Amino acid sequence: MATTVQKITLSSSRDIPFNKLVLSQSNVRRVKAGVSIEELAEDIARRTLLQSLNVRPVLDAEGAETGMFEVPAGGRRYRALQHLVKQKRLAKTAPVPCVVRDPGLDISAEEDSLAENVQRAPLHPLDQFRAFQALRAKDQPEEDIAATFFVGVNVVKQRLRLAAVSEKLLDIYAEDGMSLDQLMAFTVTDDHARQEQVWETLQRSYSQEPYQIRRMLTERTVRASDRRVLFVGLDAYEQAGGIVMRDLFQQDDGGWLKNVGLLDGLVAEKLKAEAEQIAGEGWKWIEVNVDFPFGHTHHLRELNGTPTDLTAEEQATIDALQAEYAKLEAEYENADELPDEIDARLGEIETALAAFEDRPVSYDPAEIGRAGVFVSINADGSLSVDRAYVQREDEGPTAVDGDGEAEADVDQHDGGEPSSPTVQRAVITIGGQTEPEEDDDDVVRPLPDRLVSELTAYRTLALRDAVANNPHVAMTALLHKLCLDTFQHTSPGACLEASVRHVFFSAQPADLKDSPSAKAVAERHEAWKADLPKDEAALWNWLAALDETSRSTLLAHCVSFGVNALYEKGDRYGGPGISVHGVQHRLVLADRLAHAVGLDMVEAGWRPTVDSYLGRVTKPRILEAVREAKGEQSAQLIDHLKKADMAKEAERLLDGTGWLPEPLRTPEAVGAESIDGDPARGDDTLPAFLSDDKEASDDEVDQPAVIAAE
Repeated sequence: MATTVQKITLSSSRDIPFNKLVLSQSNVRRVKAGVSIEELAEDIARRTLLQSLNVRPVLDAEGAETGMFEVPAGGRRYRALQHLVKQKRLAKTAPVPCVVRDPGLDISAEEDSLAENVQRAPLHPLDQFRAFQALRAKDQPEEDIAATFFVGVNVVKQRLRLAAVSEKLLDIYAEDGMSLDQLMAFTVTDDHARQEQVWETLQRSYSQEPYQIRRMLTERTVRASDRRVLFVGLDAYEQAGGIVMRDLFQQDDGGWLKNVGLLDGLVAEKLKAEAEQIAGEGWKWIEVNVDFPFGHTHHLRELNGTPTDLTAEEQATIDALQAEYAKLEAEYENADELPDEIDARLGEIETALAAFEDRPVSYDPAEIGRAGVFVSINADGSLSVDRAYVQREDEGPTAVDGDGEAEADVDQHDGGEPSSPTVQRAVITIGGQTEPEEDDDDVVRPLPDRLVSELTAYRTLALRDAVANNPHVAMTALLHKLCLDTFQHTSPGACLEASVRHVFFSAQPADLKDSPSAKAVAERHEAWKADLPKDEAALWNWLAALDETSRSTLLAHCVSFGVNALYEKGDRYGGPGISVHGVQHRLVLADRLAHAVGLDMVEAGWRPTVDSYLGRVTKPRILEAVREAKGEQSAQLIDHLKKADMAKEAERLLDGTGWLPEPLRTPEAVGAESIDGDPARGDDTLPAFLSDDKEASDDEVDQPAVIAAE
């Protein structure tokens, strides 16, 4: 016998005047959440009620209906309607669509209220993203969408950006194959092919963090904070058709520039235009580059210029600013902390006074004809023009053309030296450092010679700064050199053969000029240079009149320029260059000096980055560094990665640990037996980071001999 299926009867619905409705005490919602009542009221006013209220008849003591209805489910909608009635935007008797429940049911009002809130499924975020996209596709402005749904315009932009990610990745997100944070990271670029390529790569990687996704998507771009971008300006780049990649979900410091070639072209064009304008001043040569290495002017003579005189108006402005500064300082002399507006005003005054100090300088026209200019870009993107440098070969009579004026010419090509001593053509060189080839060798190779040279260049500069700040050690070092010359060797000479020869860096990292040590050395050098008399006879009298503290400080500064802690490839076969033994002896003495001044390369600003170390060594070296700094467990987290990814992850892991490669470490102490004629290391014994005799690394190159202060 067939079973009869019982038919379901739905609750009836009808329109009930609003003034016949009351909020039920059986409504389970007590805590305010989600869209506010006011916002919901505005939405109902715009599109009317989209969902009926769930109501039950109110019964009297005898169980008869009273004509009133309570609302156990739909309380927020009821309050929104009530808000519109109070604003007189809705009539008290306006009919409200309601689903009327039978009071005789066994199901309670509380259960209805709970079921309505619990059983509804929230909208998947992707559905919201696509809904916003559909509205935008119908030419609805982003501002209108934001106003309609009571969200910020930036929220709408974010949702639209998420919906614009590759459909393949959106499907993966819809199936919970990736997190929302990962999806947000992919919005950095609108290149769907690149997005999918990165996702495929991540499937073979241990790290799938959002920051890794952003890094991979932006690795071929240039930061908007780069000096080149600041120099030409984002507007100029975009007007030329350049694309800027932005991250709407995180602070991106202006984003990333996708068209690097276009940017470099704009930079070269602007630099060339600036150089052509400067050429009109009559200089013999102009050398142009995005940046110049540290110490590029040390072998040149700088002309002494005369600052242009201040006008009466400028002098009056300076006097007024100085008076205001002194008044504010005196007024807040005893204050624990300056008010923000006073601190800001003092900064403005300092900037204004500094601008007057940095006024144009005039030079002897005859000297201009033999001198040149370096044009580059400062770290803040401003133009750097360093005038009035004379090369050794131009110290003779000035070569002039038929009109009696020195030639100045500007050209653009990739590197090179001037073709003749008379005219040096301006050079614009904008290039990057070549990346080392992938090296999956599991052998711990010796550090490449060039890398060690660069690391020790950084250390030498930091050591110079440390020696210059320690007159006692500087004096000891100088006396040590003099005693060796006096008691152990016979050196011919005129009066005193002791000298300090400035050591230059033939191999140096790209960021050496911007290091804290380089800035400290340069600032100290310029301060002394400004005080020293230009005349040789006057200089002697000036030095003689200095107090002992100033003499010691100046001596330390001068001695520091002779510090040579550089590693270079020693000659094993008695050639003209420095021997292997000589290099080792130099490094031992450098260790002693570093220990004496308490050199700490972490405090000096060196950090293990992909560019400075990790991208230049083999994978075992990278793992060794992480293992030393963070332990075996951290090393195991990255040991499966390819070298490029491993280097980037290692940079993140090593950040803030204070880890240093062996060439940059200062030993606890250096024994006396290691600096005599038979160093403890042995004449031909290399340190650990150079041992494993000469299985050369891929980026190892022969270096010219370095000038030594010996």
